[in-house]
Amino acid sequence: MKKEEFKEFVRKNPSLISYVKSNEMSWQKFYEMYDLYGEDNEVWNDYIKKQENEKIESTAVKTGIAGLTLSEVVNWFKNVDLDGLQEGIGNVQRVLGVVQDFSKKDNTTTEKNTYKPRPLYKHFED
Repeated sequence: MKKEEFKEFVRKNPSLISYVKSNEMSWQKFYEMYDLYGEDNEVWNDYIKKQENEKIESTAVKTGIAGLTLSEVVNWFKNVDLDGLQEGIGNVQRVLGVVQDFSKKDNTTTEKNTYKPRPLYKHFED
């Protein structure tokens, strides 16, 4: 009777199968744990929740962007300060404008740098 209950427990929690296949645990050890503690004990948390986390991570990888999970992307967008972002973009635009102005002035000043000395015999507005 206990054996059938254990089989049903394993059907409900198929993550236990992966532990047996990877030789981390044996069916004997799982059965002994089931026999001693039952199915509602905290001893199962390591084996059952780990598999649930792996399932969540695998679905997150399928729906995530560049290795980020969908929930991480949503949380990131929630934490973005849009006013600060807009201010930062405005600052970058101003800096680029100043750099462009300097590059334009440098080109025009080199052309205007032709110096003509005033004749020696000529005084102020003579």
